[in-house]
Parts: sequence; structure tokens; C-alpha cells
Amino acid sequence: MARSRMATGAPVQRAQVENLYVEAMLLADEAHAAFAAERDLGSVRGNAAAQIGLACESLKTTTRLMHVIAWLLHRRAMFAGDPGAGPNDSAARIGAPVAADWDVCEGFDASLRRIVSASERLFERVALLEAGWEASAVTPVQALLARLEARL
Repeated sequence: MARSRMATGAPVQRAQVENLYVEAMLLADEAHAAFAAERDLGSVRGNAAAQIGLACESLKTTTRLMHVIAWLLHRRAMFAGDPGAGPNDSAARIGAPVAADWDVCEGFDASLRRIVSASERLFERVALLEAGWEASAVTPVQALLARLEARL
């Protein structure tokens, strides 16, 4: 059933997935470079708590982005008709978000905070997209018929 709903708006949905995939890959590259630079050149040197916080937030951000990328790759495979990519596979669900610890992130420079925030927003957007695809689609005609039936 989910497969048939996905096929309804396939061109738009394919474009959404492709655009989000590019965005996620660029953000993942940016996150990798920014966390590496902060680790190697940033203000966390000599501060064990700051180093651990940076490592944890780096892993959380990477995990968040990899969940998004895996979900998008799975959707691409579904659009391509891959028989191994079904709507009930574990990769078909984005899952629960991995929240950043903003008390730790406040110690990061602005560009790194922006990346962490962008990864959270991207995850939320994909989760909303998934929820919208899973919701039963009601056409305007069906909604009007339901309203008419309710009056009878």
C-alpha cells in the first residue's frame, strides 16, 4: 500500500529525495571537515571535558546524518524498483532523532553550531516527509464527498 502511495507523486517525490540527498551529503562533508578542524586546531586542546563533548557531538551529528542518508538511499532504491528495498525494511523508517546536547554545543564556534543545527533540521524535515508519505492521502474530491455524506 505504501508503495502505491509513493508512486502517485513519484516525480515530485523523486526530486525531493534527490535534493535532500545532495543536501545531506554536502552537510556530511562539511560536518566532517568542521569537526576535524575543531578537534585539531580548536580551543578544546588540553581540556578533556571539551574534547569528550566535541567527540560525542561529532558522533551524534554523524549518526543523525547517516540515518538521513540511509533513509534517502532506501527511498531511491524503492523508486528504482529494487525488490530488496521494501516499505517494511528497517531502512524504510527514519527512526528516533539523536538530539544534540546544546549545553555542550554552546562551547563550539558559530559555524560548528550551525552545522549541528542544520543536521537536526534536516533530520526533522525527512521525518516529516516520511510521515506525510505514510499518511493516508485524501484527495479534495474525497474530502468533499465525506463532507456531503456527513450532512446526509
